[in-house]
Amino acid sequence: MSGSLKDKALKGSIWSVLERFWVHGVQFLVMLVVANILSPKDYGLVSMLAIFICVSQTLVDSGFGQALIRKKDRNDVDSSTIFYFNIVLGVFFYLILYLIAPLVASFYEEPLLKSILRVFGVVVIFNSFTIVQSALLMATLQFKKMSMASMTASIISGIAAIAMAVRGWGVWTLVYQQIIYGIVNLSVLWVYSPWRPQWVYSWKSFREMFAFGVNLMISGLIDTFYKNMYSLVIGKIFNAQKLGFYGRADHYAHLPAHNVNTIVMRVFYPILCKMQNDDDRLRENYRKLLKVTAFIIFPIMCGLAGAAYPSIVLLIGKKWEFSTILLVPICFTMMWYPIHAINLNLLKVKGRSDLFLRLEIIKKILGVTILVASIPFGLVFMCYAQIFNSLVALAINTYYTGKLINLGFWRQMNDISHILLTSLLMFAIIKVLNLGIDSLVLQLVIDIVVGVVFYVSIAYFFHFKEIEYIKSLFGKSNKVGC
Repeated sequence: MSGSLKDKALKGSIWSVLERFWVHGVQFLVMLVVANILSPKDYGLVSMLAIFICVSQTLVDSGFGQALIRKKDRNDVDSSTIFYFNIVLGVFFYLILYLIAPLVASFYEEPLLKSILRVFGVVVIFNSFTIVQSALLMATLQFKKMSMASMTASIISGIAAIAMAVRGWGVWTLVYQQIIYGIVNLSVLWVYSPWRPQWVYSWKSFREMFAFGVNLMISGLIDTFYKNMYSLVIGKIFNAQKLGFYGRADHYAHLPAHNVNTIVMRVFYPILCKMQNDDDRLRENYRKLLKVTAFIIFPIMCGLAGAAYPSIVLLIGKKWEFSTILLVPICFTMMWYPIHAINLNLLKVKGRSDLFLRLEIIKKILGVTILVASIPFGLVFMCYAQIFNSLVALAINTYYTGKLINLGFWRQMNDISHILLTSLLMFAIIKVLNLGIDSLVLQLVIDIVVGVVFYVSIAYFFHFKEIEYIKSLFGKSNKVGC
C-alpha cells in the first residue's frame, strides 16, 4: 500500500475504532441499565418489527451509497440525483409501514405493535437524508466527521433512553431511543458535511449507478430479510419473551463481529477500490486483511462464548439466563461474519455486483432450508444449525474469490487455521476453568485474564505474522506493508 493510502488507512482506522468503541460502548452501558429495568418481552416486541424497518431501509438505500463511493468521476449531479431519489423512497416506504401496521399486529397477535410500527417507522425517513452525506464522507475518507455524528447521537439518545426507562416508559423507551439517535445523527452529519444538494436530477446518472446498485440492493434485501427471518419465525412460532432472549444473545454476539466488520469495510473498501485493476496487489492485501481480521475477531468470539453465562447473568440479571444458552452457538456463527464480508467485498471492488447477487440467492436458499429443517427441534437447535449454515455459506462466498484473485476457500482456511485452532483451545480452557468456580464474578475475571494471556502468549511464542502486519499498519516500519 502506498504511503498516502497507508496514512489514510491509519487515520481512518483510528477514527473508526474510536467511533465503534464509543458508540457501542455507550449503547452497551445504556443497555445494561435499561435491560435491568425492561422485560425480555419489551425487547421482543421491538425485535418483531426489525425485519420491516431493515427491509425498508435497504430499499431506500438501493445500493446507491456503494455505487457513489465506487464511482471515480462522481459529481454534484450524481450526488443530488441519488439524494432526491432516496428521500422519495424514504417517504414512500414509511407510508407503506404505516398502512401495514395493523396487519403486522394481527400477524403476531400483539395489538401494541400497530402503534409502535407507525412511530418507529419514521427512522426510515431520517436515515434517507444521510445516505449521500455518509457515502461522500466515506469516499473521501473523512471518517472523523462521520464518527462525530454517531458518537454525539449515541450519547444523547442513550441518556434519553435511561431517563425514559426509569420513568416507566417500557417498550417505548427502545422506540424513542432509535428515533432520537436518527435525528441527532442526521443533524450533526449535515453540520459537518460541506456538500449540499443542487436542484438538479439526471436520469442518465440514475441509470448508470442503478446498473451497479440494483444488484447490491437486491442482494442487501435478500440478506436483510434472511438475517431478520429468525426474529420473524421465533416471534411467530414461539413468543415475544423467547424472541427477547434470542435478541439479547444475538445482540451480544453482533457487537464485536459487527464492529470489526464495520471498521474493516469502512476503511478498506474505498482504498481497495483504488487498486481494483491490480490482481496481484489485491490478493496480497486481501490475504493480510483476512489474517488480521481473523486474528482479532476469532479470540473475541470464542472468549465471549466461553464466558457467556457469567457475563450475561452478572451484567443484565438472572432473568436473562436463557440467553446464555443461545449465546454460545451464535458466537461461533458470528465469528465468521467479517470473513464473509471481506470475501463479498472483493466482488464490490471488482464491480461484479451480478456475482454478488448470484451468491446471495444461492446462500439464502440454503439458509432457509436449514432454518425450516431445524424449527421442529426447538430454538436452541436452530441456533446451533446456524454454525453449519455459516460454514457452508463461507465455502460458497470464497468461490469467486478463488476465481478472481486465486484466493479460494482452502487457501484462506490454511492462512487462518492457526488462529482458529488457538481460539478454540482458549474457549475449551475457559469452559473447563468455569466448572470448578462457583463465584460468577471470579469466573468472569479468570475467563478474561486467562483467555487474553493464553492467546497473546501463543501468538508471540509461535511468531504469528499477524502481529507484524498490525505493527506495519500502525508503525513506521516498511518491512511489512498493507
